[in-house]
Amino acid sequence: MDSVLSTELERALVRELSEYYQWQNVARFGAQLRRPLFAIAELTAKLGCWIPATRTIQISRAFVTTRSWLEVTGVLEHEMAHQYVDEVLGVRDETSHGETFRRICEERGVDARAAGVPTADPSVNHALDRIRKLLALAGSSNEHEAELAMNKAHELMLRHNLEASQARVASGYEVAHVGDPEKRGTRVESDIVGLLIEFFFVKAIRVPVYLPRAGTRGLVYELLGTPANLEMACHVYAFLMSTVERLWSENKSDARVRSGRDRLAYQAGVVFGFRAKLVLERTLLQQGEGLVWVGDRNLDRFYRKRHPHVTTRRTRTRMTGAYTAGREAGGKIVLHKPVTTGSSGGSPRLLKP
Repeated sequence: MDSVLSTELERALVRELSEYYQWQNVARFGAQLRRPLFAIAELTAKLGCWIPATRTIQISRAFVTTRSWLEVTGVLEHEMAHQYVDEVLGVRDETSHGETFRRICEERGVDARAAGVPTADPSVNHALDRIRKLLALAGSSNEHEAELAMNKAHELMLRHNLEASQARVASGYEVAHVGDPEKRGTRVESDIVGLLIEFFFVKAIRVPVYLPRAGTRGLVYELLGTPANLEMACHVYAFLMSTVERLWSENKSDARVRSGRDRLAYQAGVVFGFRAKLVLERTLLQQGEGLVWVGDRNLDRFYRKRHPHVTTRRTRTRMTGAYTAGREAGGKIVLHKPVTTGSSGGSPRLLKP
């Protein structure tokens, strides 16, 4: 993709980086940093750099125009940590990624690596590999076999996270974005993300992103969790976003659906119906296997470090005939592996073969 921006768009990009810097300066660094110069530069060996002599933060032009805003801001936060170590702490006798730098990154929820967005370990997690295979079986045309496979995958996810959560540290968590920043979000998408938080071992928050080529802002959902849980959550997000659309197309002739204006109510019902199914499965696991999920305090800490100031909002859905019809359809959903299309907005983390 061409990395050339018009002069107007590049100026707007620098303004956006500066605004993001100011916000993060307050949120993560206690407003102790002095605003530097910002430059979009022809960097080849680095994605970004802090230059003390000129008090400049440079970001690679090719990088900032071709990668996601999550990756770009990750690099900017990384360079802010370098500036903090240099100008606030005055530490200049360590390597650039030395002990002090790593400590500051850990304390402030900044990725200490200089590679943009964190990337998952390419080695396959054994538990996740088993879950993949179970979800492949859940795509079976045999309804009984499909249900058993999905239930077993659900149990394995819960059991694995119960065993692993106590041993995790902050460095074991990463982030991913889902959603299309060029489209307006809906309450159905919000319900799906809420389901991910409740059952798939991730935290989530809606965050603004900038689109350098359009010179506009949008909103996406940021998911936080382990690489394996992020992969699963992104898969479930794409699966459900495509499934609610498919079910609406197949069932909008239902007598309980009055018009196309019932689309969101129907789809919200689908998500609720699927959620009710997961609630029942987890209740049975609690009663039969004694598996009780009480949350992951280390993930909570990671989330609070990354998002120190958080507000929440609640929405309500009116019970209608269309909602009831959707809820019935949602109760029959079997989560499985194949996802050929989805609305993940560029998220690459669908389940791999």
